[in-house]
Amino acid sequence: MRIYNTLTKKMEEFVPFNQKEVTLYTCGPTVYHYAHIGNLRTYIFEDVLEKSLEYLGYNVKRCMNITDVGHMSSDADTGEDKMLKGALREHKTVYEIADFYTKAFFEDADKLNIRKPKIIKKASEQIDMYIKIIKKLLEKDYAYISNGNVYFDISKAKDYYQLSGKKPLELIIGAREDVELDKYKRNPYDFGLWFTVSKFENQDMRWDSPWGFGYPGWHIECSGISIKYLGEYLDIHCGGVDNIFPHHTNEIAQSEAYLDHKWCNYWLHGEHLNDATGKMSKSKGEFLTVSLLESKGYNPLAYRLFCLQSHYRNQLVFSYDTLDIASNTYNKLINKIKNIKDNAYGKIENEVVDRFQNKFKEAINNDLNTSLMLTCLYDILKENVNNNTKLEIIKKFDTVLSLSLLEDNKRIIDKDFIKYIEEKIEERNLAKNNKDYETADKIRKELEEKNIIIKDTKERTIYEVR
Repeated sequence: MRIYNTLTKKMEEFVPFNQKEVTLYTCGPTVYHYAHIGNLRTYIFEDVLEKSLEYLGYNVKRCMNITDVGHMSSDADTGEDKMLKGALREHKTVYEIADFYTKAFFEDADKLNIRKPKIIKKASEQIDMYIKIIKKLLEKDYAYISNGNVYFDISKAKDYYQLSGKKPLELIIGAREDVELDKYKRNPYDFGLWFTVSKFENQDMRWDSPWGFGYPGWHIECSGISIKYLGEYLDIHCGGVDNIFPHHTNEIAQSEAYLDHKWCNYWLHGEHLNDATGKMSKSKGEFLTVSLLESKGYNPLAYRLFCLQSHYRNQLVFSYDTLDIASNTYNKLINKIKNIKDNAYGKIENEVVDRFQNKFKEAINNDLNTSLMLTCLYDILKENVNNNTKLEIIKKFDTVLSLSLLEDNKRIIDKDFIKYIEEKIEERNLAKNNKDYETADKIRKELEEKNIIIKDTKERTIYEVR
């Protein structure tokens, strides 16, 4: 398997520390709000990675954190605390916010066929591990105490800028709006390991420590959880490109200072999902969530297919037009496979299965090329071979693609979906009354693309969801 390593800036053959098991760490959600579909694109890519490794025969031990404490909205440990922001917005405690949005995140993940990692740990439940690491960093003079807080001294870190490729001159204070000069730090980019003095004095989540009553910095959480549950040698660490600096950069610095050796060999990063105005976020425009897509009549797996059509390292631009195309493609794909299922016959031809599996593995080995994986799927649909052989290959491919290709894909009709259909029918009837038959026909086709078949009767328009 060849993958692009952000650390070395080149394609490399993947060689795990232990041939029997791959350790994989993926940065988890900050549970102060719903995940938008841009966030979820990263989790789809990580899900494909885990399942691809298993397809190649590896046993994968994956760990993910739930960030429920100590996450600043700025990348310099300043600005707003996202968890506190969520609590104030909804007049709830931080714990209530964290529990609610953790549940919401996994509900969205389930809709997208994103598998839960084997190990999931809340950042707030690992305080002892952070304290253990910070103590050692202080003993080894990688960290220092200033104004009641503990900071990591980046000047002591080896190859601090290797992952990001940044140069110190690019990071001069004043050149970037998201960084404030902190007179208590030795270097402007030193980062907080533990806060006892903070403008967030009303934090719900605070703990006793050797340095006072306070809470951990954001970056120490992933290091602590990964080392505790995956060991001192990590094969792969994943996240979005916006995590490269400073989050993953700081993880490397503190982890290797603590361990006295190289910590993680391969760093994989997924690119942004953009909309027409640029990078998608929770603070601008329509808040694009899985639930919103469902309320507009889209199957969440059409969005998964939309993501799989592009390479994880390429920026992807979202629009409803492009999602419509993906939805139409998905529905056609499901219908073709349903026809194969309904007409299954023949003995499974193992040599054909092996040939297609090898092609699929080649796509995986080419830096997780999901577009080529889909090409393998389309090729077997056209192959001159009996349908049972086709179904066997599709089943194997779908262990990675996870598009529910062989399942009964009849949509669960909830109240939001019914509302969408009824509004579209009303819109179409209005167009017909105004003799705007072009618009009426367009609405019919839009519904058909979502497997909603409408029929006009004398009394009213009825529909069927297939």
